[in-house]
Amino acid sequence: MRMRILVLTNLFPTPWDPLRGAFNRQQFERLGERHDVDVLTAVDFRERMAGVRGAVDVPGLRTDHFVFVYPPRLRALHAFFWLLSLLVQRGRKLRAGNYDCLLLSWAYPDAAAAGWLARRLGIPYIVKVHGSDLNVQANDALRRPQIRSALRGAGAVVAVSRALADKAVALGTQAARVHVLYNGVDRALFTPGSRREARAKLHLDADDPLLLFVGNLKASKGCLDLLEAFPTLLALRPQARLVYVGAGSCRKELIHRAAALGCAERVQLAGAATHAELGDWFRAADLLCLPSHNEGVPNVVLEAMACGIPVVASRVGGIPEVLPDFAGILVPPQDRASLSAALVQATEKSWDSARIAAHASGFQWEDNVRKLEHILKDVVHASRSSTTAGSSA
Repeated sequence: MRMRILVLTNLFPTPWDPLRGAFNRQQFERLGERHDVDVLTAVDFRERMAGVRGAVDVPGLRTDHFVFVYPPRLRALHAFFWLLSLLVQRGRKLRAGNYDCLLLSWAYPDAAAAGWLARRLGIPYIVKVHGSDLNVQANDALRRPQIRSALRGAGAVVAVSRALADKAVALGTQAARVHVLYNGVDRALFTPGSRREARAKLHLDADDPLLLFVGNLKASKGCLDLLEAFPTLLALRPQARLVYVGAGSCRKELIHRAAALGCAERVQLAGAATHAELGDWFRAADLLCLPSHNEGVPNVVLEAMACGIPVVASRVGGIPEVLPDFAGILVPPQDRASLSAALVQATEKSWDSARIAAHASGFQWEDNVRKLEHILKDVVHASRSSTTAGSSA
C-alpha cells in the first residue's frame, strides 16, 4: 500500500536554516522513496526575517514551509499560535491534501497543535519525539497537559530512545503504542578512514591530539562545560586542540572564555559544516566530546562511532543505550571535574576503532525506515478499520 503522508515539523532544512534536522531529512528522503511524502516545515518568524542562508533540495519529497508567528514569552500559548499560523497560511492545502496520515516530528508546539487539528479532521497521526521536547518542555506545568493530550490521541508514538519511550508512557501513552526507533547512519558518508588524510583536507596539524565538538553552540549542549574542562587535559598534553564545529548563541562567550582561561590558541571555532563534511571532521578527531545536559540519541554520536571514533558524552537520555564502554566514556551532566577526568582518561586509552565502527554498523537507515513504514501502515489500517466498523454499526 502506497500512502500519502504529510510531515509537520520544525526539524527539517529550509532556505533559512539549510543544516537543520539532518536526521529527519535522511529519514524522510528514504520514506519518500516508498510513499508520497509532503514535508511542511514551521519556520520561526525571527529566523525568516534574518534572510535566506542557502538552497534546499531533497529528492523525492515535496517540501514547503509556513512562518510560525508567536509572542516569544507566552510559551504556554505557542501551540495555539503554531496552529493559527498553519491554518492561515496553509489551511487550504491541508484540506485538499487527502492524506492517509500525518507524521508530527516534535512534541511541542508541533504535535500539540497539529494533533488537535488531525483529530478534528479525522486523520490519524503519529508523533515522533526527539529529546528536549519531552525532557524539557513536558516538565512545564502548562505545556505538559498539551503534550500529554497529543501523545494520547496519536495512533502511535515513535521515540528515538528507550528513555524517551519511558517518558511518553509516564505521560499516559499506552505502552503498546510507543515504539523505540533509533536513528540510522549514512554509510556512504560515515566510515573509518585515514586520520592523516582527513586532517590534511581540513588543514589541521597531523599529530596534535584533537578533541571535537559537533552541534549547536548553546549552553544546554555542554559546549561551555567542555571548554572549562579542557585546561586540565591541556596541562598534561600541551599540544591538544579543541575544535567546535557548529554555530550558535554561545560563540562569543566561548571566544571570551577561552581567552580568559589562557587556552585560546588551542581552541578553534570552525563554524557550521554541512552533513556531508562531517565525516572528515570525525575521521580527523581522536575523540568526540558531547557533554549535553539533555538529549534523545544525538546522531553525531552514532556517526562518530561509525567512523571508529570514541566518544565522551553525558549520561543523559538515550546516549547510554547506544554508547558501550568499549566505544566511550559516560559522565554525569554538568560535572566539569568528571568531564576533565574523562577527557584525560580517553586520550590515554587505546581504543579499538574497528570494534567501535562494527557496533555503529547496527544503526542503519534502511532498517529504521522499514520499521517506521510498518508503524505508519498499522496506524492507517487501524483508523480505516475503525471508520468502517463505525459506518456499519
